[in-house]
Amino acid sequence: MTSHEAASEDPAGDLAARVRRLEDLHAIGQLRAHYCQALDDGRWDDLVDLFTPDGAFVGLSTARGHDELRTFFADLQDGPLSAWWHFSSNETIDLVGIPAHAATGATWLDQPCVVDGRAHVAAGRYQDQLVRGDDGRWRFAERRVTFFYWVPGDEDWAPGRYGWAPARAAADARTLERLPADTAPSA
Repeated sequence: MTSHEAASEDPAGDLAARVRRLEDLHAIGQLRAHYCQALDDGRWDDLVDLFTPDGAFVGLSTARGHDELRTFFADLQDGPLSAWWHFSSNETIDLVGIPAHAATGATWLDQPCVVDGRAHVAAGRYQDQLVRGDDGRWRFAERRVTFFYWVPGDEDWAPGRYGWAPARAAADARTLERLPADTAPSA
């Protein structure tokens, strides 16, 4: 029997599955919002709890596991990147399984920030791999960031411009592919 046949025989079961799906989508959206808030507030323990024990952040560098994640994010804010504000939008979520046990998706990122005392603007994309834990909570197995641009606030922010070397290292490949052949990403 297919899941469609089972659903048509048991409308209440179909409704329960649909509600579960909506709850999963909402929970993942909340996870992403809590990530931005914990990161911006410097609540490192809350932030790493949003990742699986072996979860990873990939982008400006790679950090895997709660200890590395906590150190990585704290060191960023204690270093040249002294302030940041994360705004995410254009969320996509693809659930895997019925009921869902994993998900993938993307979120667009707008990020005003301060690097070496100078205001910058950045935009990019998060690519997420998420899993539902045994406790029922969704967590990041991997959160990968790539940047379309990252430049001082008083400069041109055209795609392919990177005013901070770590952001340039995490440049969005598709953005770079679209640049004219005679244009190299600028620092």
